[in-house]
This record gives sequence, structure tokens and C-alpha cells, in this order.
Amino acid sequence: MTEHEITVGAMKVNFAADGVEAILQNVSMIMGTPKFSCPLDRKFAWIPDIDSPLPIARARTAARLTEAIHTNEPRAEVISIKFDENGLEGLLKPHVKVRIRDGTI
Repeated sequence: MTEHEITVGAMKVNFAADGVEAILQNVSMIMGTPKFSCPLDRKFAWIPDIDSPLPIARARTAARLTEAIHTNEPRAEVISIKFDENGLEGLLKPHVKVRIRDGTI
């Protein structure tokens, strides 16, 4: 099984994507979509953490992203989540490493 790392906003949409590319594109879309912003599916995506100290925001973000990916793209298994962060600006940029589940393509 191959592992893939995805960063928010790093992928361009390919409307003809299939297989592994489609799964990775779906994960990227989940990561970049805040919950309640999708008009026909208000439960889609995840709730970003706002105004929490960075250690708490890291933990909540990792848990919420993992849950959202598990719920909305079950063909991808989250292996790890790392962050680029800027404490002065309060920014976290997640890098999610996923593995495609066997037999799902």
C-alpha cells in the first residue's frame, strides 16, 4: 500500500479523476471545506478550531479531520497528521498522510 501526503489547497480539481487520484482529490476537498458551507450537505467536511491555543487546536484539528475523512471518504485511511504552524498569527496548516484501503479501487 502506498502512502500519500495531502496539503490543503495543494491539489487542482480534475473533473476526470478516477481511482487513487479521485480519492486523494476527495480528501483534499474535505480538508478545505468547513462544515455547514455545503448547501446540499450541511454535515459534509469538518469544523475548524478557532481561537484555541495551538496545542489544543492541533489536537482538535487532527481529531476532526480524521473523523471527517473517515466519514466522507472511507476508502482513505488516515496514517498521520502533521502541521506547519505560525504561533504569532495563530495559523495551522495540516498535512495529512493517507493510505488507500485495499480492495476499494
